[in-house]
Amino acid sequence: MAGMAVSREFWSGRRVFLTGHSGFKGGWLGLWLSELGADVRGYSLAPCGTPTLHEVARLHERVDGELADIRDAEQLASCIADFRPEIVLHLAAQPLVRESYRTPAQTYATNVTGTLNVLEAVRRCDSVRAMLVITSDKCYENREWLWPYREQDALGGHDPYSSSKACVEILCASWRESFLREQGVAVATARAGNVIGGGDWSGDRLLPDILRTWSAGEPLTLRYPDAVRPWQHVLDPLQGYLLLAQALCEQGQAMAQAWNFGPDSHGTATVGEVVRRMAELWPDAVQCNVESTPQPHEAGLLTLDSSKARQLLGWRPRWGLEQALQNTLEWHRAWREGQDMQHYSRAQIAHYQGENQ
Repeated sequence: MAGMAVSREFWSGRRVFLTGHSGFKGGWLGLWLSELGADVRGYSLAPCGTPTLHEVARLHERVDGELADIRDAEQLASCIADFRPEIVLHLAAQPLVRESYRTPAQTYATNVTGTLNVLEAVRRCDSVRAMLVITSDKCYENREWLWPYREQDALGGHDPYSSSKACVEILCASWRESFLREQGVAVATARAGNVIGGGDWSGDRLLPDILRTWSAGEPLTLRYPDAVRPWQHVLDPLQGYLLLAQALCEQGQAMAQAWNFGPDSHGTATVGEVVRRMAELWPDAVQCNVESTPQPHEAGLLTLDSSKARQLLGWRPRWGLEQALQNTLEWHRAWREGQDMQHYSRAQIAHYQGENQ
């Protein structure tokens, strides 16, 4: 199939309700939607910590948003009903594996009950035609096998974060078949790999940890240097989400499925390999240490098969690992130099879109 394009004509004026707009992926997606001319209403907790992408790129100037909790079912339903969106993009979540070990009940309340609240709010809002729920590549039952996971493979999860995302997949499939399909709402889920990009200052993530420690002249401590992950720049899966949301509106229930949006084989690398490549781009890279104390379980080998998205959506990743790392580092340098990061981020989106024409 010939590649679909993210269509300004489709998105211009389209009413989009975006949860998690103050987060890393949600912030980039909100900015991209605003560039496409969409009418976006965000719903998210206030940005946590400082700095944040929401703060440094002044995303409040581009996306009108409500700072609230998706666990508050009444307020969420009221916001969706008042806005009357045509498309709901649900990204709000507790997104960190190690945090899920520290706060397992809160992780489940946010990821599972929060998603249930969004589904129920959509069920009561007759304006919605399409809903896309972002889960994770970690929703699969990880058997540490060599081949990539496909959408029909078994769901599971050792840690609370991964298992919560598997629960979300089951929940969405149930609500789609029990309620939303007959209401004419096309519901899909999307599973991406390890996303990187400018503006991510989350704790316990490799690229933010590299940028934070090396900028301070401190050594980086690695937990699992031999763990294999599918690395991709944040704009690659976001492009997939936009294409899928278009397809849900234009083709309906035929596209209401689970979808993988992972990098090609060149984007699969060990943690240690990513650190080595970053060191080649960083003139004053500092040494790395390996954590010697026992650490909570994390998957050792995880890759995705995105054949379905390539064949049915015409989607494909555009920025390989080297370019993804370079663009992430350049964004970080621009921020440290005091550049206008809203302008810089919009230019990076424009550059990405230009390569996809």
